[in-house]
Amino acid sequence: MHNIVQRAVVVEGKVEVRPIMYLALSYDHRIIDGKDAVSFLVRVKEYLEDPRRLFLNL
Repeated sequence: MHNIVQRAVVVEGKVEVRPIMYLALSYDHRIIDGKDAVSFLVRVKEYLEDPRRLFLNL
């Protein structure tokens, strides 16, 4: 995980400054399909954005 920095983002048509963190994943393409890796990373992102999902299994 990278550090959290303030960046300009568009939210509902307006530019706002929000804390943003980049997230990367390394994996062996010979073993893991890219689609599965992306699905995993999207799920991690969703859990980081709303940790309650971990416990509610939404």
